[in-house]
Amino acid sequence: MLWQLFAAFFKIGLFTFGGGYAMIPLLQAELVERKKWTSEEEIMDYYSIGQCTPGIIAVNVATFIGYKQKRLAGAIAATVGMILPSFMIILALANIIRLYMENAYVTHAFAGIRIVVIALIADVVLSMSRKAVGSLFQGAVFAAALLYLLLFGGSPTVVVLTAAAAGLLAGGRK
Repeated sequence: MLWQLFAAFFKIGLFTFGGGYAMIPLLQAELVERKKWTSEEEIMDYYSIGQCTPGIIAVNVATFIGYKQKRLAGAIAATVGMILPSFMIILALANIIRLYMENAYVTHAFAGIRIVVIALIADVVLSMSRKAVGSLFQGAVFAAALLYLLLFGGSPTVVVLTAAAAGLLAGGRK
């Protein structure tokens, strides 16, 4: 099982470009649909917790899933599997990229990659919002948070803490 955790997260880390948010579709496909190590609801909770804790969301999710499967050893295997590909690629390419960063082809390639990453993130946001916003209350919290962030450039920390408090207050009434 430790090898499976390492290999699954190594593959995700190896084939994903664009950071934590860009990894979300691969995490969902691999962990929920293929491996069935977690559910849609749990992985959305892991994303939420991963966003609130220090570090990279995808690494935090890997740690949570690994811990769920095999406690500390699983957390270590999944985390190392997620981090190792990026570490190896960065070591191999750091000097090469620095030398060619001014090259027009490289600049255009990175511009294309950024556009695709935005599309991947938008897809995940739409997919998750359909599953996460299941009531009028949740829709109101979502709309208020979005407006606060877009109109006032608010702090994500304030949004997360306020939404958590609202959820606790709403849950306490049931």
